[in-house]
Amino acid sequence: MSTENEGTAVPPAPSAPPVPVDAPAAPAPQAQAPQGPYGQDAQGQAPQGSQGQAPQGSQGQAPQGSQGQGASGDAGHPGASSSAPDPSWPPPPPPTGPYGDGGSGSGPGGWGSSYQQPAPKSGRGRGGLVAAVLVAALVAGGIGGGLGYVLAKDNDESTGSTTVSASANGGDVKRDPGTTAGVAAKALPSTVTIQAESTSGEGGTGTGFVFDKQGHIVTNNHVVADAVDGGKLTATFPTGKKYDAEVVGHAQGYDVAVIKLKDAPSDLKPLTLGDSDKVAVGDSTIAIGAPFGLSDTVTTGIISAKNRPVASSDGSGSQASYMSALQTDASINPGNSGGPLLDAQGNVIGINSAIQSTGNGGFGTGQSGSIGLGFAIPINQAKYVAQELIKNGKPVYAKIGASVSLDDSSEGAQITDQGAGGAAPVEPGGPAAKAGLKPGDVITKLDDRVIDSGPTLIGEIWTHQPGDKVTITYERGGKQHTVDVTLGSRVGDN
Repeated sequence: MSTENEGTAVPPAPSAPPVPVDAPAAPAPQAQAPQGPYGQDAQGQAPQGSQGQAPQGSQGQAPQGSQGQGASGDAGHPGASSSAPDPSWPPPPPPTGPYGDGGSGSGPGGWGSSYQQPAPKSGRGRGGLVAAVLVAALVAGGIGGGLGYVLAKDNDESTGSTTVSASANGGDVKRDPGTTAGVAAKALPSTVTIQAESTSGEGGTGTGFVFDKQGHIVTNNHVVADAVDGGKLTATFPTGKKYDAEVVGHAQGYDVAVIKLKDAPSDLKPLTLGDSDKVAVGDSTIAIGAPFGLSDTVTTGIISAKNRPVASSDGSGSQASYMSALQTDASINPGNSGGPLLDAQGNVIGINSAIQSTGNGGFGTGQSGSIGLGFAIPINQAKYVAQELIKNGKPVYAKIGASVSLDDSSEGAQITDQGAGGAAPVEPGGPAAKAGLKPGDVITKLDDRVIDSGPTLIGEIWTHQPGDKVTITYERGGKQHTVDVTLGSRVGDN
């Protein structure tokens, strides 16, 4: 499934409903999922020189005519041809399709576009409304007064008293911790609105949340992409307090980044992280972000589905990201990217990252908005990535060591005959080779997850960590086989 991100269009990802992503980007010309480059080898590297087009996200299929290649469990570049992809990285920019949501982006109408205040209307209409309200209030007051007199008169005749008492107010409103209002009140102080700006002045708006007391903020890679190479980065709390920040590390493939506040305050309160593996379809969700620049916005919904294969683009459009996402109908729009998706207890269960939309603009920006199909990176995966970025400054990806095709197919992920940049399709001595996998094998399951395409396989591999043992089911010569594979590792995006 492909989604719209805050920055650039991304190819629709196979086997999953179309998914948009957060990031400023050009508006989609039609109500279709954005298209873009697809594919990375099973190791997490996307071969260049790919051709072909990603399938329409609305069909939830893998990109057509493409073969993603790359050794070791990284997904092949979507849209890659059957020939060996270009060894260079990243892949070429996506063909077309807006990416939306708060992160980077340039030009008006991007995910990070500021909200334009509509021109005030004529005072006559408002005055008429006020007059009508006053009349209604006077009528209601007259009725109340008359009724009070009758009650008092009757009371006086029976008891001799003419005193009428009434409560001065409706009493204090109590909002329990488990209510949406209670969760929002506790979580909002630990969220920030992020402004990222490149050296050329381009940029956009996104969201992040406090990860630890040292001042680390977790967000999406595409939110901060513009500020990575010498740009400007700021984080603003709901109180209005603004801090300069710097990028600690970013992972394009995972679409996760960590920034750190400069001169961070000592009273930071990290949000509590939940367990995304225990989330169930139907669970309540609360999303916090800055849709269309409207900071500190809270929306609610439910978990609509789990394990949605989603492909999206970073802010620069240079590389596709893959995730096995949580789907929610909580309203998510450009600017929500990087913000927390909370459960009913206020625990972070995901990072809001992508949306599927009709392509129609909102707020006069021409940028597409929410239609109730939002996607979040599961927090269990994001937590691991964030910790690696804080520790080493670089992401670590799990891999199987084989290049897989990104052809539009629902039969599985086929190991290609050629690897990325002329490399072997199955990495010598790698996890796949040790397990006996060969070119032409079609992987149909990873543990209990059905694999119907290359991008789906990539997203599932990346939910694991290097060293994890997984069971792979594959077909060869019309027969089904099962083998255990211990995942290898690759450091960095390149």
